[in-house]
Amino acid sequence: MSDLRTQDAASGSSSGSRRRTWAELLAGRVERQLRGPGRGHRLQDSAVHLLRRHLNLDDLLLEVEGPACKTLCLNQLGDPEASANLSSSFIGSALRDQASRLGVPVAVLSSQTVASSIMQICSSNGEPTHRVLLNAEQRKKLSSVLEVAQYLLAHSMFSRFSFCQELREVQNFLLLEAVWHLHVQNIVSLQELLESHADTQAIVAWLFRDLCLLCEQMEVSTQDTDIAQAMLSDFVQLFVLRGFQKSSDPRRNMEPERMAQLAIAVRRRMLIFALEALATGLQDESPVYKAVKCWFGRFCGHTFGRMMSTDCPKRFFSHTLTQVLTHKPVLKVSDAVRLQRDWSFAKTHPLLSSLYRRLFVMLSPEELIGHLEEVLGTHEVNWQHVLSCVSTLVICSPEAQQLVQDWVTRLLARAFESCDLDSMVTAFLVVRQAALEGPSVFPSYADWFQASFGSTRGFHSGSKKTLVFLFKFLSDLVPFEAPRYMQVHILYPPLVPSKYRSLLTDYVTLAKTRLADLKVSVENMGLYEDLSSAKDVTEPHSQAHQDVEKAIAVFEHTGKVPVAVMEASIFRRPYYMSHFLPALLTPRVLPRTPDSRAALIESLRRADKIPPSLYSTYCQACSSAAEKKPENAALGTKTEAICVEPLGLLAAALRELRTTMTDPTQYDVFSAQMAVVSERLSSALGLGEEDGSFEESQVQVNIFSPELEPQDQQVADLLLTSFCQNLIAANGFTPPDRQGPWAAHFVTSLCGRRLLPIVLTRLCQLLRHQGPGLSASHVLGLAALVIHLGECRPAVPEVHVASPAPVKSLPLPEFLSSLLTLRTAEASLFCLKFCTAAISYSLCKSSSQSKDILCSCLSPALMKKFQFILFRLLSEARGPLSQEDTAGPPWKLLCLPSADWQRAALCLWKQRTFQELLQEKEFHLTYRDWLQLELEIQPEFDSLSDMERWDFHQWAIHEHFLLKPSEAGGCDGDMQTACTVLVDVLIDFCQSLRSYNCLENSDLVLSCTGNRDIFSRLQEMAADLEQGPVAPQRCSPSQGHFLFRVFRRRLQALASGWDVAARLQRQQELLVYRWILLGLPPSILVGSPQNKQPATPDCTEFFHLVNSELGLLNTCSQSRDPSLTANLILTTCQTECPIVVTSALD
Repeated sequence: MSDLRTQDAASGSSSGSRRRTWAELLAGRVERQLRGPGRGHRLQDSAVHLLRRHLNLDDLLLEVEGPACKTLCLNQLGDPEASANLSSSFIGSALRDQASRLGVPVAVLSSQTVASSIMQICSSNGEPTHRVLLNAEQRKKLSSVLEVAQYLLAHSMFSRFSFCQELREVQNFLLLEAVWHLHVQNIVSLQELLESHADTQAIVAWLFRDLCLLCEQMEVSTQDTDIAQAMLSDFVQLFVLRGFQKSSDPRRNMEPERMAQLAIAVRRRMLIFALEALATGLQDESPVYKAVKCWFGRFCGHTFGRMMSTDCPKRFFSHTLTQVLTHKPVLKVSDAVRLQRDWSFAKTHPLLSSLYRRLFVMLSPEELIGHLEEVLGTHEVNWQHVLSCVSTLVICSPEAQQLVQDWVTRLLARAFESCDLDSMVTAFLVVRQAALEGPSVFPSYADWFQASFGSTRGFHSGSKKTLVFLFKFLSDLVPFEAPRYMQVHILYPPLVPSKYRSLLTDYVTLAKTRLADLKVSVENMGLYEDLSSAKDVTEPHSQAHQDVEKAIAVFEHTGKVPVAVMEASIFRRPYYMSHFLPALLTPRVLPRTPDSRAALIESLRRADKIPPSLYSTYCQACSSAAEKKPENAALGTKTEAICVEPLGLLAAALRELRTTMTDPTQYDVFSAQMAVVSERLSSALGLGEEDGSFEESQVQVNIFSPELEPQDQQVADLLLTSFCQNLIAANGFTPPDRQGPWAAHFVTSLCGRRLLPIVLTRLCQLLRHQGPGLSASHVLGLAALVIHLGECRPAVPEVHVASPAPVKSLPLPEFLSSLLTLRTAEASLFCLKFCTAAISYSLCKSSSQSKDILCSCLSPALMKKFQFILFRLLSEARGPLSQEDTAGPPWKLLCLPSADWQRAALCLWKQRTFQELLQEKEFHLTYRDWLQLELEIQPEFDSLSDMERWDFHQWAIHEHFLLKPSEAGGCDGDMQTACTVLVDVLIDFCQSLRSYNCLENSDLVLSCTGNRDIFSRLQEMAADLEQGPVAPQRCSPSQGHFLFRVFRRRLQALASGWDVAARLQRQQELLVYRWILLGLPPSILVGSPQNKQPATPDCTEFFHLVNSELGLLNTCSQSRDPSLTANLILTTCQTECPIVVTSALD
């Protein structure tokens, strides 16, 4: 053919004719052939014959994609759906024709062809075979094939049965994702595919293998996470729905259907794989660990959300719990008795405890207890799983304590009724396991044992048979149990009638022998030891000191000698005489007023519980101690000895409180623990019941030198640290608006009459004097604390600030805001952080509340300081807002380990809710507010350079406040008003409390370091008033210059009288006036800036001020003979300093 084309081209070229294209040649040929009769029909038959001979249906299916469709029908390019339908129609026609030629049903051929294509897709990856997910190219090809399959199904050209048979042959090479796509797109369901396989074990092994791989790859790959999660959820739902669905016919009693068997088998194998992996010890981030974590993560409400209307999830969870509890029951009861201390909640593998918690969600506590009873009564169990499940139950469910106690009571009743050893074993193991979790969730083992067997109401007291049964059981436990339990049985023995006393004696002898073998002494055991603790036995002398402090605390509370002490003096005399009394009678300087320790000693002496010789020795030693040490040192020693233990108990209670922050919305749990904290707090500070009353009481704090007693400071630090830690912990689980009232409850407990001054003084030390050194977590915690303290304002009095100069009492929110200083760069940055955290927390926790509630939660002073320091440090905030941020406050940003405080402050500034709050008048940062805050800055320690500070002042005065309306805190564009307010604020500052912090000499003004730059601004503004155009005067010329108006108004407002205080106050005021006058241009003294030159100088106001307040006439008028005093002064001036008189005449 190529030769012909070459010859034709050559001849054409030689003859000089135009060379024709291939299309023209074909067109001419088709035209010649069509002219003949029957040519079209013959051409069609030839084309069909050609296609039949060379058609490969498998390749044809794989070629049906987007680009291929374009070549099939060019006029369908604008309609992809029509193009796809045309492709499927073409393939359907080809399949029908091929089936007809082969003599097979088209549905069978179609099924074979689709199965073969899917197999080719799954095998085309070229990667290792241990995969379950498709890549992007495979997923694209499979989607095209499934479109064709759906078309074939819709036109009855596809057999699901034949398709399943074909896939069964190549099942081990199928990727799980392909099977999932067939299921979700209704080509063939997973149930049909699995039930078509005759070998159940093979299909279970295949599914188990691929599900494990899916879980591993799901934790590793982030690209296909969504598809993997959907796959796993769909498979789990299918297994639960098919495996745990009740039969619709209650009369039907036959073997479960095959799909149910498969579902249960696959689920069981996955669970066994996970439990065995946990038993062997998993390394974090290992592939098996990831697979187990992923599989357990499917046990959640999200997975079964669409099935909640059925009972399938509950039956599935119950069945799973049964399997966990009965998995490999190889441990004997003796093993459980010996090892159960290692199966507490804290020591259980996190993945296993997370599985328990997920299973508990679907079952109520009552159902869980019932299920445990049923399993323990009908199955051999894995005691490690059973007891770790009990620990998790009592920790996670507040109702579990009473339910477990009721369950144990039923077990004991059954045990003693028929001498049922199994019930007895279960009761003791369950009680001991629950007691391991601490008294906050379950009574101690000692309390339970004494309550159960220490009275005539015990189950053992019915007959000799029950007594023998009990002591036989206790004796059988001796070789395996921990010493603590034997100590409990000896110290709190069961109540036994005297005629059966030998039973108890035999057991005590056996237990003491065992304890002696373990080198543990019963006699040296402490009175208040936690006998359920798994810790090592405490040394006797160390435990004795703890017992003494606890006995004193109980004595303070009850006024009686503790029962434990009285019992020890009789039944445990060796420990009482050798350890407890020496610890109680430690020599010290006796207080003038007997304290609790002295009262307890006197009570024991009167009860003949202290030998006279020992008491006499104690008194002599105390007298010697008083002679050797000064009183103050002795008192310090006594205070330390008494208060160390209460502080330790308070710290322990606060640590327990922190554990409740995993779910701060559980108010009942938090409230119960707060009651314990309050009790320990009262013991540490000696608080009484009247502490909560503020009637006729004041809160006084010295902000310049705040000092606390060491014990008070330790208590305050414990409380503040606990609040900060609790807040950080709670934020790790839920935002502030969903944490419940725990924080408000905590802060309310700090507002007692005795405790609030301590807390406020410590806050003053931290915020005012140590603020820049606080960590980020402390800043967040204390900021939230300040917000909640501000909410307590109606319940507490105002705070009286002790200082060198008297000031008004401050409401609690304003006092707390006043602790944030701005003097240095470090203090300013800390103020920015603290204000950002406090305002963000308030907005976040009150996000769903009205604006009125938000305004009541926030201190206006805090809001103003935030605006001031934001304008000062971040120039981006000075311009107009381009767009408000609709996102929430930046509280989450602040909780990050590497928080960007400046970015968070800007985010808060742009936040819409915050900007809406700034529209409230009480939150306006006025020109006067800005001047007062700016005067606090010490230029030598400022974060801004001199030039930057000048730029900031120019922007604030001339661009921000001068042009603002007076309603918004501005000056209405009036420069005189701006100067008037500046002078007024400057004088107030020099007379205020803040000035006393930097004064050490009599020169009141010149030693103030915070007013130099602001006074320079006054000089500039005064010069502008003289030289440039000004706004129309608000006052008539008769009212005089603005400066003298300020002086006149302030002097009129001062207290009148000739007493020393009034005269000193007036002189102090005039001293500031003199300093201001000397620093302003001389022209201000002799005329009004509005008068145009040349004009006669108007010195009336200046002369009046000098004559009435500053000059000779004022001095003479204060003497008894003013004229004589004036003559004497002038005579002296003429003699000693004539220049003064000459200057006056000039």
